[in-house]
Amino acid sequence: MHDASRMQLGTLLVDRGLLRQEQLDEALERQARHGHRKLLGEMLVELGYVTEDQVLEVLAHAYGVPFAHISPSLADPKVIEVLPRDFLETQCVLPLFVVRNRLTVAVTEPANLFLIEELKRVSGYEVQIVAGTETDIRSTLRQYLPSANVFVIDDIYDDLNQDEFSVVERQMTELDKLEEVAGQSPVVKLVNYLIYSAVNEGASDIHIEPNSGRLRVRYRIDGKLFQKISPPAPMHAAIVSRIKIMSSLDIAERRMPQDGDIHVLLDGRPVDLRVSTMPSKDGEKVVIRIIDTSNAVVSLDRLGFSPTMLEQWRRVIQQPNGVVLVTGPTGSGKSTTLYSVISEMNSDEQNISTVEDPVEAGLCGINQFQVNEKAGFTFSTALRSLLRQDPDILMVGEVRDSETARILTQAALTGHLVLSTLHTNDSLSAVIRMINLGVEPYLVAAILRGVLAQRLVRKICVHCKQKAELDPITAKAVRESLGDCDSFFAGIGCSKCRTTGYSGRLGIYELFLPEEGVLEAISRGSDLHDIRAALSDCEFATLRQDGLSKAAAGLTTIEEVFFATAL
Repeated sequence: MHDASRMQLGTLLVDRGLLRQEQLDEALERQARHGHRKLLGEMLVELGYVTEDQVLEVLAHAYGVPFAHISPSLADPKVIEVLPRDFLETQCVLPLFVVRNRLTVAVTEPANLFLIEELKRVSGYEVQIVAGTETDIRSTLRQYLPSANVFVIDDIYDDLNQDEFSVVERQMTELDKLEEVAGQSPVVKLVNYLIYSAVNEGASDIHIEPNSGRLRVRYRIDGKLFQKISPPAPMHAAIVSRIKIMSSLDIAERRMPQDGDIHVLLDGRPVDLRVSTMPSKDGEKVVIRIIDTSNAVVSLDRLGFSPTMLEQWRRVIQQPNGVVLVTGPTGSGKSTTLYSVISEMNSDEQNISTVEDPVEAGLCGINQFQVNEKAGFTFSTALRSLLRQDPDILMVGEVRDSETARILTQAALTGHLVLSTLHTNDSLSAVIRMINLGVEPYLVAAILRGVLAQRLVRKICVHCKQKAELDPITAKAVRESLGDCDSFFAGIGCSKCRTTGYSGRLGIYELFLPEEGVLEAISRGSDLHDIRAALSDCEFATLRQDGLSKAAAGLTTIEEVFFATAL
């Protein structure tokens, strides 16, 4: 995805009808705003305007190089060995075949003459290059150069000795035997595989569920659960014990829920796993929450804000004091948004401190504190102490109780900017929630600087995206919210998106900026209906309206928006 000239690539894509001029202008503007740290092709793919295939195919044509969809069937496994493994992985190249002493190699940089010369020197062959995407090349390399954590599940099943797992039926007195089995190779391999593949596929959770003599493993990807594998049921106790050993839990305790942590390195990057076990009628169910710290902090530009709302949101978080809230249900991306905010605000001139439960990612330059309820280190206790630590900006993971709300209010009134989250359905309900937590209405009006409500919706897979027709009822509902618009899309399903038609997620948002009339209504203790009435004269886009705008832009589907915004 390397372009010799930024304007040349953009012009080529526009000329081919793959990109609209306004999309190119937006990508160039974002690229300039980020100091050109990303290539134009990378920015366009990130925004979802074009695919990696489309960018590389256009570049390959411009440089007179063939473009190919690389797959394991195209490469000769014996030929791959002509180049060292480190060279293949570092340079992202793939030897395909040799014909008459000429080596054909797939590369991601068709214009890199230095790389071509290096390929000739290292391989000893004359070299013919073809262009292939990084995704395809690395996927094929993984097929032929598997890492220590990748293996074939069938091989594990073939290695199994059913007698090794008869311990499941034995008495609890043989826990030493169960611990021994949990450390044996097939079980270790299987647990490693589940973690490795879940991280690689972008899963947020792994569910290991016994049910009526069956064992099912499911991944949650883009907010939806998918069955991954169904291991032999006799493996259940050993798998659970292995996970408990890894997370320092008590393998003898099967009657009570337990929680633990696992910290692993996958492909050189740290990944935190939060383990929860719970007894059921068929045995212990295990859920592993995956916190990939390399993806925990996302730039505000990439969260899915419209340009207008992003500008408004940046003005809100630059306030010198007050309270800024992010609301939504569990799993709506509130923590990601707050991490993005404090990362953008981070500087040597600011003392930024957080109180979290749990700390989901370590942020360099930010003082982060982990709540420990059992030790008495609660949100309110931590906040009270932090106010004596000379903070400028405080981030509180969640306002859970009246005491936390009171201290948060005190911090805002004494000149601090406080960021936090609430569980409410929309932005306006946050006002009522703060009042219900014991904050006087006039104080809510005095401290509130803005409330962002959000949801996550799945993005349409760019590989199988096509125009979609709306049924009459849906079309009518869309017109009522958005006006006339007939340009909507959907994914038909392909191998890239597990036949779902979706790949990845983005946020839809509702930003409440309290103005004078609204603040007066809040200070009088008005109910939600009166606050909405006071807001009617202001510009205010609801969650559904923002979602429908993104559906009209071809980023998500109408069905996703309606599902995410249903009350």
